Amino acid sequence: MGESVCAFTGHRSRKLPWGYDEQDARCVAFKKCLYDVVESLVESGVEHFISGMAQGGDLYFAEAVLALREKYPHITLEAAVPYPGQADSWPMEQRQRYKRILSRCARVTVVQEQYSRSCMLERNRYMVDRCDVLLVGYNEKSGGTLYTINYARKKSREMILLPIPE
Repeated sequence: MGESVCAFTGHRSRKLPWGYDEQDARCVAFKKCLYDVVESLVESGVEHFISGMAQGGDLYFAEAVLALREKYPHITLEAAVPYPGQADSWPMEQRQRYKRILSRCARVTVVQEQYSRSCMLERNRYMVDRCDVLLVGYNEKSGGTLYTINYARKKSREMILLPIPE
C-alpha cells in the first residue's frame, strides 16, 4: 500500500468574501481551520499533499502543509501547476509567494506545457485522480470547484468540505 494522499480545491481570492485581505478575521479563521484539518489528516496517516497553486485557498493550503512539515518532517507537498505561466500575470508579491512555495515542494508537476482553456480542469482531474481524500474550501454553486467536486464524486473520493466564513 502506498502513501495516503490529500489534494485541495477551493476558491481563488477574488471569489472569497474577504478578497485579497488576509488580515480579515474570516480569512484568519479559515486558515486556522485549514491548518487544523490538515494536521488531523497527517495524524490519521496522510503523508502527501497536492496543491493546484492558484491564488487564495490553494496557496493557503500549501502554506499550511509547509508549516506542518516543521512538526511532521515526513510529509510532502506537490505543486500541480496547470501550465508554466500560471503566475505570470499575478501581482509581484503573489508571484514571489508562489515561487517561495514552489521552491519548498517535494515535487512540481506541470500538467500541460502551454495554456489552454481546459488546463485548470486538467490540473483538477490530475489531483483528484491521485488523491484518496479531497479537501474542499467551497461556498458557491458553480465554477471550477464545483466541477472538481462532481469529478471527485464520480471517482468515489472521500471529501472534506470546509465552509468559507461569510
